[in-house]
Amino acid sequence: MRKTQWFDFRNFLHKSSLSSLIKPRPFKAYSFVPFSPVAMLDPTILTIGGIVLGIAFIEQILERWGVIDLADQFKKVMRFILPVTFYGALLYFFATFML
Repeated sequence: MRKTQWFDFRNFLHKSSLSSLIKPRPFKAYSFVPFSPVAMLDPTILTIGGIVLGIAFIEQILERWGVIDLADQFKKVMRFILPVTFYGALLYFFATFML
């Protein structure tokens, strides 16, 4: 139980008694989120990566089936989509990455 401290109005105006009563408690806070690889498991980045891997997988299947024309069309599209997706996901990751 705390002791009650009495002081008159003049002492209250001249001296702040709260600063002497309240002592700051030291505490240590650690955050390992920015250094964790788990931070890469963002659902948006995983979804974009899954779509790109799915398209690459479809392209490989088309080549094995002998549909070279359609596989070449996929390659032309992927030459543009892969760099744009990579840099877009990288920009999104660093924009939403909390330090």
